This record gives sequence, C-alpha cells and structure tokens, in this order.
Amino acid sequence: MGPAQKPNVCRQLSRRALGFFSRDAGVVQRTNLGILRALVCQESTKFKNVWTTHSKSPIAYERGRIYFDNYRCCVSSVASEPRKLYEMPKCSKSEKIEDALLWECPVGEILPNPSDYKSSLIALTAHNWLFRISATTGKVLEKIYLASYCKFRYLSWDTPQEVIAVKSAQNKGSVLARQAGIQQPVLLYLAVFHVLPFSLIGILEINKKIFGNVTDATLSHGILIVMYSSGLVRLYSFQAITEQFMQQKLDLGCACRWGGTAGTVGEAPFGIPCNIKITDTPPLLFEVSSLENAFQIGGHPWHYIITPNKKKQKGVFHICALKDNSLAKNGIQEMECCSLESDWIYFHPDASGRIIHVGPNQVKVLKLNEVENNSAQHQISEDFVILANREKNKNENLPTVTASGRVVKRTFNLLDDDPEQETFKIVDYEDELDLLSVVAVTQIDAEGKAHLDFHCNEYGTLLKSIPLVESWDVTYSHEVYFDRDLVLHIEQKPSRVFSCYVYQMRENAQTGRGAERDRKAKSLLSAEPAARLDHINLRS
Repeated sequence: MGPAQKPNVCRQLSRRALGFFSRDAGVVQRTNLGILRALVCQESTKFKNVWTTHSKSPIAYERGRIYFDNYRCCVSSVASEPRKLYEMPKCSKSEKIEDALLWECPVGEILPNPSDYKSSLIALTAHNWLFRISATTGKVLEKIYLASYCKFRYLSWDTPQEVIAVKSAQNKGSVLARQAGIQQPVLLYLAVFHVLPFSLIGILEINKKIFGNVTDATLSHGILIVMYSSGLVRLYSFQAITEQFMQQKLDLGCACRWGGTAGTVGEAPFGIPCNIKITDTPPLLFEVSSLENAFQIGGHPWHYIITPNKKKQKGVFHICALKDNSLAKNGIQEMECCSLESDWIYFHPDASGRIIHVGPNQVKVLKLNEVENNSAQHQISEDFVILANREKNKNENLPTVTASGRVVKRTFNLLDDDPEQETFKIVDYEDELDLLSVVAVTQIDAEGKAHLDFHCNEYGTLLKSIPLVESWDVTYSHEVYFDRDLVLHIEQKPSRVFSCYVYQMRENAQTGRGAERDRKAKSLLSAEPAARLDHINLRS
C-alpha cells in the first residue's frame, strides 16, 4: 500500500501562485498534473456520459480529437460537450485517408513556418499522397506524392514525433502470375521521412532475393525488423543499410532524372524513386525464433520477451537478456489459467523497465532486478498484483444423490474468462497522471456491464472506479481511452456499425466551502493549461 497522506490541492495551488516552485517548467507541469490526479481520484468526482454517437465508418481518437469518416471529420472532446472542429470536403473512394498519425510540435526546435508550431495530422491517402493537415482547421499544409509503382497503405512512427515510416501493401502478384510460378522480386517498400520540416531519408525495397520469403517488415527506433512465417525475427541497422546501399540522395521538391525519366521529387506524376536497393545481405544485428513472431525489447538492462516457437507453448513467455540470450532467473512466466482468450505480456510503457502480464482474472506487474551477489544475472519478481473481484462459485463440486440413494460428486471448473465472472479486458497506462487503467467486465443477466478502474502505478492500489453506462458485448471489438479528465469508449458492432461514448469528469453537487474549493482549483487549472506529454502505445 502507498502512503496514506493525500496532497492538499488548495495548498499546492496557493504555493504555485506565490512562485514557491522551481523556475524549471517541468516542476510546474508535474505539480499541475498532481493536482489534476487528486481531483480525478477524489470520491466526489464522477465521470458522466456527455455524448454518444454512431457511425458507419471507423472512429479514431487522438489527443482530445475524435475522427470520423476516414479522418474527414474532426470533433473536439475537450469542450464541456464535444463540438465539431472541421469537416473536409467530400472525396472519392480513391482519395480517402487510409491511415494517419498526429504530430505535435517538439520542444526546443526552431521550425521554418509559424504554422509548424501547431499540431498536424500526417495522413496517407488511397492514391499514394502524403498530406500534412492542420489539426485544428483541416487545411492541407503540405503534400507529397509518393509513387505509382506500389500501393502504400500503413503509417507508423520509427522514432516518435521525429521519423515516420510509410509501408506498402505486400506485392503478391496477380493470380495468373502466381499460377504460372512467377516470383515477385520486391515484396514490399518502406518510405522513411523526417517530419517538420518534411525531408526524405529514402525508400527501401524488401527484396525476396536478399531476405527470402518475408511475411512482414517494419521500422522501429532505427531498426529494420524482418519477420518470416516460420516464426523467425531478424533485426538490421537501418542506418547501416542506408549508408551502404543508397543509390542516390534525393531531396523533396528538387529536379531529378531517374531511369531515363525526369521530374520533381515528391510531385505527381514523378513521385519518389526507390533509392535504397539492397544488393547483398546486410550485417545481422540479432535473430530469434518466436511463436507468431511475438517479440519485444525493453527493460533495464535490455531484455526481450518471446514465446517458444511451438503451438503447445502458447501462453508461456521467456524473458531473456539481449546481450547473451541468457534466461533471467524466474524468467519463464506462465499464468495458469483456462480461458478462451490467451493472456498477454508487454514491457511497461512508463519506462521503469517493469513488465505487465495480463490474464482474465489478474494483472501482474513484474520487476527486473539484479541477482544478489551476481550483478551479471537478473531475476524477475512480482512488484504487485491486481486481482479481479470474484466470489467462489457455489455450484462447484456439489454432491448429487441418485435415485438409488448413491451420492455422486460432480466436479467441473468454470473458464477463467467465464462471462459471469469479473474479467479483465483492457489494461492501459495514463502517463501524465501516472495511473494504470483497467477495464473489467461482468455478464449480468442478458448483458455485460463494464467498469474502468484507476490504480496507483507505483503500488497497484485501487483509487477510483467508474461504471460505464452502456452494455458491453464481449463478442464485439472495443477500445477504451483514458486521457486526463476524459474517458472514451469506441465499440465496433456487426455490419460495421461503430459507436462512440464520451465521458467527462464532473463534480457532484456540493455546497459550502468544499464546492468553492473545487471550483477555485478547476478554474486555476484551466487558466494555466499544461503542455501534453508523449504517450507510448505498444502494439504487438
């Protein structure tokens, strides 16, 4: 359990107004977020469902903005009631936005244009254009034509807020070509850019002759990760590949002659030629085999998590040192549960080096420590465990009396993710308030009911529980976001019907000194908005 003493919000606000805090902006920022955390977690604070909407197209959420109709319409969720920020003109199916990333101004960098200091949406369209769109007005600020020789489909951060990777769909060739046994030499392309100002690093081809039968490839933190159907995962240095195999340095907006064709780089119809072609096997940094290519790196010092590459090992996780592949002490983690959905594990996004292991009825937070008297080896131990609120089923192991009077003992066990028991479905981390958010669902009669719990990230203590008013069908796809004083639930129903439920922090009606105190605290907080910190989202 953590310390029992709670911070006094009014005292903190008064000290801030008198300038008692350091001149370091980070100290004021942390103080502001500590005040907000205290308000969020106090007993009298409620989260009210202020807005519900439905859509026939996917709904996306990023930093206080809700996007509809393939990012064409943007709604702000920050106001007391969500309001439309902008709606872009209607476009054809071939021009729709297929993927997007929110870019926010980095601190401490001088940018060429005043508009560059405001948030932008980096969007990839179905006809291979890369747009930079104002996040507040929807105006297109920059556009780059990628290429006509492949179909680009996915956007991701290589280095968050600095370098993006645009990945093409896999080139499987036509049906006739496959029937004729014609092999496609290039499997996919990766276009890599520095953002703000946009500058091209290069377009890399993943070639079957060099890499073999690749099922997928991606970039992360300067590492090219190549995956195979056998479960093999290989890591290469993208910088080393660029230095060794770049054919020609290309600059956006400059004239270029390539393969007998002349044009302007990044403008239609010329686009951007593929200028990084690997002709020899690049130096291998690391190689490992894992079931379904599941592979993660994290911890202090570096460790990685895999599942042994055998189907019967599903749900068994090995935590190994990256430097020598040695298994950590207690490094085999297996949650003994019988459930339809498997448990999952990942490095904690708070950069503490801890590990989160989630099962249907418990959330384990594990820590990585040096073994006593052996600093070269590390061990895994429990930091804390969050348990589902369950009662032992009274119908288990009840005796049955037959017609002849013989007593027969029935033995059966419910699944650990049985819908009639409280089951954990989503675990996330709110980095600004330093809270773990856990969605727990229970089937009551014909419908499921869910609640969102806030736990102390340091000790695991339950601080707040918020019931969700809408029913929760476990057969649907769900996403839940907790962002400061906002909770947002996106649900995908059959026939591509999407629903969005928005909850905002509200104070129960009070009178007297308590109400005046809370009104003062909220007004002072709103008068001095804090800059947002980066979220870290890990996806397997």
